[in-house]
Amino acid sequence: MKILNLPLSRSNVDRAAHIRSDQAALEAAWGSASIVHFNGEGFLVEGVSLKHITAKDITVPGERIFLGTHAGIFYFLFCSETMIGAEEDYKTLREISAGLSDLDVGLAVHGQAVAHWHHKTAICSQCGDSLHPALGGSVRRCINEHEHYPRTDPAIIVLVKDKKDRILIGRQAVWPQNRFSTFAGFVEAGESFEQCVVREVLEESGVTVSDINYLGSQPWPFPQSLMIAFEATIQDPESARPDGEEIVEIRWYDRDSLYADATAGHLLLPPVVSVARAMIQSWYGKDRPPLPGGETWR
Repeated sequence: MKILNLPLSRSNVDRAAHIRSDQAALEAAWGSASIVHFNGEGFLVEGVSLKHITAKDITVPGERIFLGTHAGIFYFLFCSETMIGAEEDYKTLREISAGLSDLDVGLAVHGQAVAHWHHKTAICSQCGDSLHPALGGSVRRCINEHEHYPRTDPAIIVLVKDKKDRILIGRQAVWPQNRFSTFAGFVEAGESFEQCVVREVLEESGVTVSDINYLGSQPWPFPQSLMIAFEATIQDPESARPDGEEIVEIRWYDRDSLYADATAGHLLLPPVVSVARAMIQSWYGKDRPPLPGGETWR
């Protein structure tokens, strides 16, 4: 089994769960910690990297989230809608993730996912009371001690191939002309990953999966997904057709035709930080002319 090296799965941060319950240790760590600022949409950056600040730089109210440790340094996320400084530069994770270090990717992906969850989870669903951060921001708790944990929505993403080793990709209705990608969908309640692969491929492209191989997984905090990647071989390529609702166009590609269309601008590939791009690139191979582009989102 070949597991893909997925760009947003890079992280060398120890989440240090044992520290979360030690409020005194968290308070002591805050004073000397390296802090990343998130304003609800983007991260404070310096060039193409996250800008790390200290507690002394923070003069606005906000919320602290403990992210973990690395090489003896404590890392926190500070969330506030107010920017740290008027002249500071903020960029979204989509804009900067491809160029971030393993450390900063781990901090940003974890931080953004948890920050969005905190923002959307204000009221206890069991008693209706207000929720407040606990355990370093990894939990929200109400006065009645009901605990709520960050939500992660699993979604499969699959590279569909036929016996000739061609790949099938599709275009969603909301995408620009010539933007194509692999097939994906959320796992439904009571459904396994493998069942979801079979269902999504059949629903979106009309073909039947025969063999499924696991390729890896990657957090996708836009806002709270986990992408589980597979490749699947189908036996009935002649049956391929778009569903006409979510997928409005499909194309079969071998490696030469993929390169030709991408180079000519007839095919816009998924962004380089996506699982879809990693799967396509792995299938395409390294010992070939490089594929162009890869930063088109909508």
